[in-house]
Amino acid sequence: MTAQLPPVAPEVTATLVENLSPRLRKRLDAAVTKLGARPTRRDGDTVVIAVDDETELRLHAPGGAVASAEAIECGCLLAPACVHRAAAACAAPTAVPAPEPDDRATHAAPDHDPARTTDSAPTPAPTANSGPESASSPEVASPAQRVAADALWAAGAAVLEAGVDGAGAVTQAALLRAAHTARLRQLPRAAGAALSVVTLLRAARAGDPSYRTADLVTALAELLGTAHRLGIASGAELAAARGRARRPYTPDGSLRLYGLFTEPVVTDSGHGGVRTWVAGSDGRLCTVGDVAPGGAARALGVADRAVRLGDSALTHRELGRAGLAVSGATVSPDGRLGAGKGVKAVTARGAAWTEPPLAALWEAPPSEQAARALRSTSRYADPDGGGSDLIFLDVELLGAVREPGGACLLALSEGNIPVRLTVADDDPALAHRDNLMLLATAPGTRLRIIGRLVPAPHPRLTLLACAHPTGEGTIDLGLDRLRRADLPGPAAPGHPAPPPPGESGAHSPLYLLERRVEQAVPAGRAALGMLGDVTAETRRISRAGLPTAAGLLAALCASAAQRDRDHFGRLLPADTDGFALHWLTAARYTASVAESLCAAAWNPGRRWPPLPGASATRS
Repeated sequence: MTAQLPPVAPEVTATLVENLSPRLRKRLDAAVTKLGARPTRRDGDTVVIAVDDETELRLHAPGGAVASAEAIECGCLLAPACVHRAAAACAAPTAVPAPEPDDRATHAAPDHDPARTTDSAPTPAPTANSGPESASSPEVASPAQRVAADALWAAGAAVLEAGVDGAGAVTQAALLRAAHTARLRQLPRAAGAALSVVTLLRAARAGDPSYRTADLVTALAELLGTAHRLGIASGAELAAARGRARRPYTPDGSLRLYGLFTEPVVTDSGHGGVRTWVAGSDGRLCTVGDVAPGGAARALGVADRAVRLGDSALTHRELGRAGLAVSGATVSPDGRLGAGKGVKAVTARGAAWTEPPLAALWEAPPSEQAARALRSTSRYADPDGGGSDLIFLDVELLGAVREPGGACLLALSEGNIPVRLTVADDDPALAHRDNLMLLATAPGTRLRIIGRLVPAPHPRLTLLACAHPTGEGTIDLGLDRLRRADLPGPAAPGHPAPPPPGESGAHSPLYLLERRVEQAVPAGRAALGMLGDVTAETRRISRAGLPTAAGLLAALCASAAQRDRDHFGRLLPADTDGFALHWLTAARYTASVAESLCAAAWNPGRRWPPLPGASATRS
């Protein structure tokens, strides 16, 4: 039902839940589940839910989203004080306020899940500390911003205390209220993190197959970490913790752009479209996108629509292999090209991947490319940090290998580094999976590829594009479909596909801390506190040379188990703030170590186990 309901503004959901009586709040989660099984229909801008055979619930969304509590009407006898209105708001997706008009006309919607965006809050206003009299001292958060940050922290800590199963509609409403307040106080980064947590909680509780606990760990750590920083940061660190209301486009004069490839974009929120990557004469990467509600079907259709940039008549597919001459260009910090009225673009000659300036992208050592991509993909990177997560490699295909999560394609890159190539999107409407499996049948094939870094303790990419295996041109692996005739004929025996090489992360006892960090999220603090003695685990971690990790594990489990009693022997409330701080420290530490392991894996000096039949050096 959720996909059929219009999105509801966070403050609307929070208000409806807050107005319920304590008795109805206890019934809210059951009401959400029950309402989800009821039929719905659309009547213009209104969605109607049949509460029962005689009662209807109406959600009015004239602007595409429910913007006020009065826009949700119920026909039952208890309305407007009934549980149905709040249940409908909790069952609907959360609306993200529309961004202010700017040069982002090339994007009908964000290229990622809207719950993660920070582009919808107003531009930060001057604070009490930003006047001339404070010019000599770093700016700090205003009292109102600190109050908002405290509310975000408390709401996030409550999620950790309860776990996924206990974080129902009431807990989510507290997060939504805190997110709304944060946006009013010009804290878009923290507000966006809170909305991400709500979205993932709902996915987890609904049994969404795309949900991953690791995503909720990251979102919750981002929320708690940002809220914590807002209370102590100043100057540039405070600006990063606040985030930007929107990522401004800046003038960039005239640009000569060369197409690289086009990838389909399909988000968990139901958005679909494409993103076309281009490179400037200096090798700088930019994107032109078109993403809006519609899923994979829209992604396939948009690929053959004209690019919204100046007077160019090129489609996205064509631009990925052609060129553009742009004047009056505007570019966002993350490389998106603006399409304002002053931007003019005409079709120009493209360049092959083996010709300048594109060929230079493959000349950078893989270790340097991985370090740059890691700065972009870091779980807690500054949203305005910019940079690209793409990796450009020349590889030799070795064949398919099986992993716990399925099969991947193993390839050998420069420096005798084995790289695992995986599917970018498993949606059957897209060509990723079929193309990867077909390439796996052609061991010994040498390819020039483009992939997206997957942070892991071994070299790993999602495969996005490749040079044609036997002919000229390139293949957009999410849109174009390879045929067996496109593969080279029988080649001389190459390296057989070995089992996946050993990886330091898999054998490192760091996973003992990582799994406890993850266990706390679905199960809550109390479940982690029942683990008992973890001395054996901490000793194993210490013997591996990770004393900090051992100390963090001991402190985390001790904090989870700690419950003080009053003079009469009654249990006192748990220290949720203390546990949240221990959990946050452990989560950020494990993420930092994991990123270090990933960077080390791409080092050509790393001694990988030899591949069967492979020599120590390669030409």
